[in-house]
Amino acid sequence: MTEPKAEDLVHCRARIDAIDVELLALLNRRTEIVEEIGRIKESLAIGIYEPKREEQVFANVLSHNGGPLPAEAVKRIFERIIDEMRTVQKMNRKSC
Repeated sequence: MTEPKAEDLVHCRARIDAIDVELLALLNRRTEIVEEIGRIKESLAIGIYEPKREEQVFANVLSHNGGPLPAEAVKRIFERIIDEMRTVQKMNRKSC
């Protein structure tokens, strides 16, 4: 195995930057769907917070996690994503 070089670090960081852009695009696609869900919930007089649905989301992502990211980290990341999505729905309700 060869010794790592500074250019290897630069290459790895460039790969991370590209993945970050992909993640951002996916998060924005998810947000668009969440906004649609928010409009549907509002028209049906359903609350924004649905703990059972959140547990379904956690179960889904955890069942598909093959690592190396630990399950606890996956859950924390998705807790944050869900929290931000609830904020989007709340902001959209206030702006109407």
